[in-house]
Amino acid sequence: SLGEKGDNGDLGPPGPNGDPGIPCECSQLRKAIGEMDIQVAQLTTELKFIKNAVAGVRETDNKIYLLVKEEKRYKEAQLYCHGRGGTLSMPKDETANNLIASYINQAGLTRVFIGINDLEKEGNFVYSDRSPMQTFNKWRSGEPNNAYDEEDCVEMVASGGWNDVACHITMYFVCEFDKENV
Repeated sequence: SLGEKGDNGDLGPPGPNGDPGIPCECSQLRKAIGEMDIQVAQLTTELKFIKNAVAGVRETDNKIYLLVKEEKRYKEAQLYCHGRGGTLSMPKDETANNLIASYINQAGLTRVFIGINDLEKEGNFVYSDRSPMQTFNKWRSGEPNNAYDEEDCVEMVASGGWNDVACHITMYFVCEFDKENV
């Protein structure tokens, strides 16, 4: 009969190095991965946009409004809307203003950027398509006041009222699209 197995012995010396591997053609792979990273980023951005759109747009007879729940500065918000074929929302009448205000309320928000500013000339507010404001406005009492001499952009609050604000702050915003262009 056999006895119990003994302890393992000491580790022997390392063996000789193996043959070198096949050289890597990695530059093309790195380039392909880089291109895929860019595509993934673009698709992620588009998917976010589509999710926002599917979550619900609001419509009038000739406009579509999309609330974008991504905090951006005014100019970034403007570029975002423009890059998708629209503009920051421009409430030019009571109907559009009420629709945007109800959209803000239903989303549980307190304020959003809208497409009105006086960036070019202080006190001369224009829509983001550069058209002048006509008689319609919804300025809150005491507004616009250009507080701290830096309020050149406009937010709409949940009541539908307008307030001039600094352009460098970030908030959600509403894009507007012409139905004929969609």
